[in-house]
Amino acid sequence: MTVVLGKEMRMVESRARDRMVVAAADMLRRRGLNATSVRELAKHSGAPLGSTYHYFPGGKSQLATEAVRFVDGLVARKLAKDLSAGPVVALREFVDMWRKVVLDSDFRAGCPVLAVSVEDLPDTDDPRLAAAAAFDQWTGLLADSLRAHGAADAVATRTATLIVAALEGCVAICRAQRDTAAMDRTADALEEVVRGVIGHSGG
Repeated sequence: MTVVLGKEMRMVESRARDRMVVAAADMLRRRGLNATSVRELAKHSGAPLGSTYHYFPGGKSQLATEAVRFVDGLVARKLAKDLSAGPVVALREFVDMWRKVVLDSDFRAGCPVLAVSVEDLPDTDDPRLAAAAAFDQWTGLLADSLRAHGAADAVATRTATLIVAALEGCVAICRAQRDTAAMDRTADALEEVVRGVIGHSGG
């Protein structure tokens, strides 16, 4: 099964329920929310359709919500680890992670959190709320690191929001253009901003 965010995804436990969540995240990043059915998710994970509804009685909305939370957790753990080396290093690693996502999928996959955030389901708002929480968490981690390295509070929040928004947008641009040049240019610009707000050229 195709991984979602690199080697971290391959380390997920192999239980049936976990495989369904991973499969949902993979399909969401490729096809979006509304174009993905529970039947297709079951097939993609190799699970019987009945098992899908057994583990996820809330159907597609519950599965999508848990998939977003799963990816949120993966990204947050990676960010937290990278931020221990400083915001500049973490920015580079964050960029490299998304570059790997689009390149490893031959530009067919993006961010499942973004995919869910721009689509609605008629019966629930839970997937979108999970996406909002994910963006909040990533932004918060980045902002905390920027503050710890000398950025003023409001500047840290603004810069962290810029980083997340710019890279999410770059993923979409790279997929459309089948090229990572936009991400490379954006990474350079973001690094310049980060170095400016922390007041020195170090990590």
